[in-house]
Amino acid sequence: MSVALAQQLREGTKKSHTMAENTGFVTCFLKGVVDKSSYRNLVADLYFVYSAMEEEIGVLRAHNHPVVAPVGFPELNRCKALEEDLEFYFGLDWISIVKPTAGAQAYVTRIREIARETPELLVAHHYTRYIGDLSGGQILKKIAQKAMNLGDHEGLRFYEFDDISNEKAFKTNYSMTLNSLPIDQNMADLIVQEANRAFEFNMQMFKELEGSLIAAIGKVLFGFLTRRQRVGSTEI
Repeated sequence: MSVALAQQLREGTKKSHTMAENTGFVTCFLKGVVDKSSYRNLVADLYFVYSAMEEEIGVLRAHNHPVVAPVGFPELNRCKALEEDLEFYFGLDWISIVKPTAGAQAYVTRIREIARETPELLVAHHYTRYIGDLSGGQILKKIAQKAMNLGDHEGLRFYEFDDISNEKAFKTNYSMTLNSLPIDQNMADLIVQEANRAFEFNMQMFKELEGSLIAAIGKVLFGFLTRRQRVGSTEI
């Protein structure tokens, strides 16, 4: 039995998506205020998250898991790109320097947990991260590039999907794949619930980065940039 999972994920995570955009770190980012120290720490956190996700999905894909394997498109993988970015920000010895924050570690723990217990839920994390990255990648890349005065590829490989030539066509195929997964409505509900939980993990990582961002730009500017969000507006 197949269900319209793509639409359910899109509709079922709208509120969480808005909440994530309204965190202080993301609000500042979208307004062009990007501190290099905070950003490189985000890249480090994402490296640990994607490493766990790509390892677990890779194993399940190799074993032809009926639900997880179909969405494990290798052209979406981000680890290699993140490694290049980490080398740019931290140097050749980056692997001995970077550590996950508490929020990133909690995220990784959850990914490992569901991979063992209910691997179908990995679809939720896959959708939340990869499709979000693919959809907004070029916009975020331009913002980060301008804000941090970087070259075209310097420290921004994370946003570059070299193996995807047609983003629109890929996302259409991805949606069709989600809709064809052999799951029932109960599992679809659990996947949507897990996708909202994935947004919560991402928001926790963003909030942890706010301290270093405030230290870089000052409390007054941070407050000015985020005051709409504090009074409940969803306008970015």
